[in-house]
Amino acid sequence: MEGRATASTPAALPYYVAFSQLLGLTLVAMTGAWLGLYRGGIAWESDLQFNVHPLCMAIGLIFLQGDALLVYRVFRNEAKRTTKVLHGLLHVFALIIALVGLVAVFDYHRKKGYADLYSLHSWCGILVFVLYFVQWLVGFSFFLFPGASFSLRSRYRASHVFFGATIFLLSVGTALLGLKEALLFKLGPGDVSVMPAAKNWVGFVCNFRRG
Repeated sequence: MEGRATASTPAALPYYVAFSQLLGLTLVAMTGAWLGLYRGGIAWESDLQFNVHPLCMAIGLIFLQGDALLVYRVFRNEAKRTTKVLHGLLHVFALIIALVGLVAVFDYHRKKGYADLYSLHSWCGILVFVLYFVQWLVGFSFFLFPGASFSLRSRYRASHVFFGATIFLLSVGTALLGLKEALLFKLGPGDVSVMPAAKNWVGFVCNFRRG
């Protein structure tokens, strides 16, 4: 029988949660504004298909994944079954949205004839997505699938929490790496004279992408 959490809620927790939601929504809004104002907007069947990728990743692997991690902290006094289902649903939505973003960028590369996985961001992104998917599968098997034993759940719980937080941090780092890469592509090899150390690297990446 599912019980309820008995731990008391820290007094400052609602303020931290409200700040995290404000920060997450601001991130999504700024990403959308950046794509709309400076990168032409979003569309699937056009050159703007690539822009689907950063928006989906910001919503899925950062905002929704972050909210999923907060569920057990925010709903500390709710039934465990309720928080478990909510936690799982948020991860499902995050996974689906991230998958759309992943398909968008690979499909865009295919249409343009660009090479796949040509940068550090690309490889880090694939690694993070695979880790996230594996984490979701294992978490579903242990905590939502009825056949898992209580002892197995207890032994795996600490690892699940650790890997969840680690994958979230890796997602944030990979997103920042992707934004930096987009900036370098936007500048191009001729626009980085003020950054001599980056000039050769930008030229190499831009030429490799065209090839």
